[in-house]
Amino acid sequence: MTEAERILLDLLNIEPLEVDLFRGTGSGGETPTRIFGGQVIAQALAAAYRTVEDRLCHSLHAYFIRPGDPSIPVIYQVDRARDGGSFTTRRVVAIQHGKQILNMSASFHKQDDGWEHQHPIPDVQAPEHHPSRDELREKYLDRVPEKLKAELLRERPIEVREIDPLDLFAPAKADDKNHVWFRMGAANHADTVTQHLLLAYASDMSLLSSGMRPHGLSWFTGEIDGASLDHAIWFHAPVQFQNWHLYSMESPWTGQGRSFNRGSIFSQDGKLVASVAQEGLLRRRKPR
Repeated sequence: MTEAERILLDLLNIEPLEVDLFRGTGSGGETPTRIFGGQVIAQALAAAYRTVEDRLCHSLHAYFIRPGDPSIPVIYQVDRARDGGSFTTRRVVAIQHGKQILNMSASFHKQDDGWEHQHPIPDVQAPEHHPSRDELREKYLDRVPEKLKAELLRERPIEVREIDPLDLFAPAKADDKNHVWFRMGAANHADTVTQHLLLAYASDMSLLSSGMRPHGLSWFTGEIDGASLDHAIWFHAPVQFQNWHLYSMESPWTGQGRSFNRGSIFSQDGKLVASVAQEGLLRRRKPR
């Protein structure tokens, strides 16, 4: 297990403070200046799971309200909205500095039998045909200030392989279709709940970037004020995130300073394990 993987697993191990009240670490995620959205979602889901027995999350819907401060912990307050015969519902509020930074509803379902169908996995090359995130970013070292180089190459817990990567600093306009392989080796032997938490964390990676592709934009071009506004996940099948998964994303619409993006997450053998939708802020950065 790498140090980055250990840190992520520690982030997901939230601390109980009182009945239905938990504390999570703010630092250590994908971004240094504010808490990575996937981290808050995963910790909020972890808090909800601490109040549910023998049922798995099938969907969650979250709103990002304020940027998270990575210098302090996050408090998660769970409301046990409903415990029904087939479904359990929880509401979770994430709090920092006495204010909400996220609220989330999550629904849990006992396992049922029923009809089955799914869309097929896209026909793309296997992950070994694509460079790693570290290999891609090493190409840009001579184009970033010295103080940012360490952050660019900092070890991350999720192994990522982009199928059609664009130049970070001068991206050409491209189709909104966006495919990424990802996994985390330390997920091996993790329990079902932890697998859900890891996938929830990773589901916020690369999604908003799909809406930037048709406009020749990236987080590094300096033109964007961007952030996740809301996020929804539907879990369909068991997750084994130590194995490669394909995140197939698209952006059907961008306008009015917002971008709508959605994605399907497949196991490498073609099973659709989750669907994701997100709207994000995507507007021109105003001169200070």
